[in-house]
Amino acid sequence: MDVPSERTPLLNIEASLPAHVSQGANGHAQPEAISKRDSKAVIRKWKGYSPASSLGGVFTSALRALPAVVLGTLLNILDGISYGMIAFPTAGVFAGLGGVGVSMFFVSTIVSQLVYSLGGSGFAGANGSMMIEVVPFFHIIAADIANQIGEEHPHEIIATTIVAFALSSLLTGLTFFLLGALRLGTLIGFFPRHILVGCIGGVGVFLIITGLTVSTRMAEDDFSLSFATFKYLVLNAHNLVLWLPAFLLAVLLRIITHKYNHQLIFPLYFIAIPIIFYIVVAAARLNLDILRRDGWVFQMGSNNEPWYKFYALYGTFISIIHFHATRWGVLWSTLPTQFALLFFNILHPPLNVPALAVSLDHDVDTDKELVAHGYSNLLAGILGTVPNYLVYVNTLLFYRVGGETRVAGVMLAAATAVLLFIGTGPIAYIPVMVVGALIFVLGIDLVKEALWDTRRRVNRSEYITIASIMICMTVWDFVIGVIFGIVVSCKCVFFVVQSSQRRSIRVLHTGETVVSTVRRPSAHRAYIREVSKQTTIMRLQGFLFFGTITHVEETMRTVVEGPSWQTNPIRFFILDLALVAGVDMSAAEAFVRIQRLLRLRGVVLVFCGFSDVSPVGRALRSVDLLEMDGVELFASFNDALEWTENAYLRSWFSSQKAENHAIALLPGRQDYQMSQNDNENTPRRTQLIEAGWKTIARDHSPEFPVSEDNQPYHTLVKAFSSYGVVDREQFQPMAAYLKRLSLPEGHVLWKQGDEPDGLYILQSGVLRAVYHFAEHTPATEESMVAGTVAGELSALSGSTRNATCTVEREAVVWMLSVESLKEMETERPELAAAFTKLALKAAKLDYDILLSALATRQ
Repeated sequence: MDVPSERTPLLNIEASLPAHVSQGANGHAQPEAISKRDSKAVIRKWKGYSPASSLGGVFTSALRALPAVVLGTLLNILDGISYGMIAFPTAGVFAGLGGVGVSMFFVSTIVSQLVYSLGGSGFAGANGSMMIEVVPFFHIIAADIANQIGEEHPHEIIATTIVAFALSSLLTGLTFFLLGALRLGTLIGFFPRHILVGCIGGVGVFLIITGLTVSTRMAEDDFSLSFATFKYLVLNAHNLVLWLPAFLLAVLLRIITHKYNHQLIFPLYFIAIPIIFYIVVAAARLNLDILRRDGWVFQMGSNNEPWYKFYALYGTFISIIHFHATRWGVLWSTLPTQFALLFFNILHPPLNVPALAVSLDHDVDTDKELVAHGYSNLLAGILGTVPNYLVYVNTLLFYRVGGETRVAGVMLAAATAVLLFIGTGPIAYIPVMVVGALIFVLGIDLVKEALWDTRRRVNRSEYITIASIMICMTVWDFVIGVIFGIVVSCKCVFFVVQSSQRRSIRVLHTGETVVSTVRRPSAHRAYIREVSKQTTIMRLQGFLFFGTITHVEETMRTVVEGPSWQTNPIRFFILDLALVAGVDMSAAEAFVRIQRLLRLRGVVLVFCGFSDVSPVGRALRSVDLLEMDGVELFASFNDALEWTENAYLRSWFSSQKAENHAIALLPGRQDYQMSQNDNENTPRRTQLIEAGWKTIARDHSPEFPVSEDNQPYHTLVKAFSSYGVVDREQFQPMAAYLKRLSLPEGHVLWKQGDEPDGLYILQSGVLRAVYHFAEHTPATEESMVAGTVAGELSALSGSTRNATCTVEREAVVWMLSVESLKEMETERPELAAAFTKLALKAAKLDYDILLSALATRQ
């Protein structure tokens, strides 16, 4: 996975991740039952503690976690100086509050880290941090408060603004807690993903603008989409030199991380920038005060500003004497923006937590994680700081370098506390281009994710919606953009209600009820009917989108989780999408989640009914689903069934050391082999073996090549023994009427409409018949393997051929011509009658299956 920044993959979080997790309908795990004897070990593992119970074990765990703690601390430093610095607007009464924002960032980060690491989160090494998506809303709130109070009252403005920030934490915490406690995390699944992508893209544009204003010390209120702004930023050489290096540094980092993938590139890159900066400053003997005045280094006022300064700003709020300094009326007027912020906040954890569980192969309860988010944000609000959440990419990197324990999480909180106690003095020596580059990196990534990455993942209307939300947020206002997204989502809800009147699941059944059109020996068919309990078939219809896919996903989960899996574990899940008109972004990503769950269970997801260049195929390919391991695609439902049946037969023959001969018996694709390392005591493996012994092993017809001296009698036995007695003395004379033919691959035996020349009994190889029943209808294909009969009905009835038959795999057949049949009827009428009766029995079963396939095709 690319590591573009510590926060970039807010939505596109499924790409290139390990495919191992078992989740319930709401994203939480459904683990298999364990014994009481093992429960303590499982709980200990779940909590992430070192198996050692002694202090020495804890010490060892701490030593192992040091690389992760160092990396996590570096990421927190980078986050703090980039996002904490812009928590407040950078101009007006808020100028000089960058250090306060950094302190609030670290307090919120420490609170969340401790809540998660001390048992709140199911991820032992979870990394918490300030929720950066709130920054645009904070700026709107701060500007609104300043405008209402008036800048002649800076004390009241700052106090009211900080209280508003804390109020957002309380509202966010309460909402998260209620969503988790009431187990409503799945509700987020109904929200259109493309609308959230549009909001994320709007945040990206805001961050790019913020990068420009921070780099040039331009007041945000002065920024507009006008020529005056263009002139200030581009045509002013001094300002151009201030922001362009930061922008180019961000672009360079993107180029590096696109080519090289390592978790340390990002932090080391931003550590190197200030080092190089001060090397140049020292070499050129530049005056630091002049650089600070010209905008190259931050002006922080007092370099010894303590971390708890923002609590001093709270003094007017918590002091009884100065209680009136907080303008409560103005505070309540910010509630519309607070609710827009809240709406935006609650969308991330229910989406990111299940994805992180997949990435780390770790079972968690999404609702429990929401409760933890509730506690951390309520505590942050009580402590007067900003909202926080579990950071997806930081946590992933933390795990990858050894931060898998709660000890590591607590150590990270302690290291972050050290940064907090040091204070904001060092910020006065940080080059502005470092912070600007950090902001540009995230902004560019979010805009790229919204506009570039989705160009082939969403349809045209969804893409227009994404762009429209971004435009609304940029041109008018962030709140207006969110409201626009809510309005669009409400329209989508009405669409959901209307579309849900037609169920997306057309039918759900096991493979026992349907077989492919391949003509097989009866013993093989009996075996397939037994083992096809391990195949589940779901046929879908209509348009699959965020509203209808939820029911599909929940239904599929019930098949592979809980009681259903315990009683009937499956091996193949066939999804027939022949009647599906289209798949939206949310539905495609839902299939990715399903595939990962199926892969964990050892279940192959088999798609059929579309091509990879169709609208459905392009939608699934846009999320790389069709390229994932454990996913197969077939043009038709019959081809999918045929492939699964061949896999079952290959498994049996392989277990009996007869695989090479079995391959010659099987038509179609031969690119899947069930694992032979399965424990024979597993239910699926045991069922295959038992079914084989009850069916194929009891078949007295010859399964393996026999001497040509015993032909064609052995071929007759194989083809007809299940329909009646094939007595050697009675049927041995048939050899005189049968002609042996060796047919090369591709040879055409007959074409549809030809007069019959006879029937063919297959000794080896594979034949394929193609039926064209009517104009403008898809052809129906039927394969015939060794031990079956081809062309019997037309030969016996004298009617024209109803299909075109070709040799799919080099074959040896025994031909009973029409003339030879007439001779046998004259010379040996009893033999002819017995043979005709057996042939008609076999034909009746074969055509029943063919008619069943035609009936269920639509």
